[in-house]
Amino acid sequence: MGKIIRVTGPLVVADEMRGSKMYEVVKVGEMGLIGEIIRLEGDTAVIQVYEETAGIRPGEPVTGTNASLSVELGPGLLTSIYDGIQRPLESLREKSGDFISRGLSAPALPRDKKWKFTPKAKVGDKVVGGDVLGVVPETSLIEHKIMVPPGVEGELIEIAEEGEYTFEESIAKGKTPSGEVKELKMYQRSPVRLKRPSKEKLPPEVPLVT
Repeated sequence: MGKIIRVTGPLVVADEMRGSKMYEVVKVGEMGLIGEIIRLEGDTAVIQVYEETAGIRPGEPVTGTNASLSVELGPGLLTSIYDGIQRPLESLREKSGDFISRGLSAPALPRDKKWKFTPKAKVGDKVVGGDVLGVVPETSLIEHKIMVPPGVEGELIEIAEEGEYTFEESIAKGKTPSGEVKELKMYQRSPVRLKRPSKEKLPPEVPLVT
């Protein structure tokens, strides 16, 4: 844990930040405002805060999360409205009313909602990142493909039957070449500063008319 030594608009400088990493997400001040380390010089960190910093004072704590700024990808993404750091505005409104309080947070995707999962893979299949495990009807028009996360490969040793599941329930398990068993769910976290992998890019043929 570090402490604030200077505040200049959305930029906060904190000392005693030994062990912090570039682009690590931190909670700034007593209110726990969300920020990101954008520069490190010794034990001093320069932090970009993504909320209003009025009232934040030198001496207040800065707490690291040991995680990079990431987004959650899964069913429900296309039917929600978010702010710039993927906080669901409707959930925040339920907590604080029309005027959102600082320091609030909520899961980007609803943890208690159940989604109908239909498996498309089977036990024994060899899978790599991007392979489709199953599908979820997100809306009447959109079918969401549940994929193996990037960087994961191996053999499926378990996959859920067709049915309704929440995000916290495992829908598959895979065994990597090293023997590690990985639990796969219907959502994945993706660091915003890392490029999403793709096998090929298709040139657009139809203009987007708005």
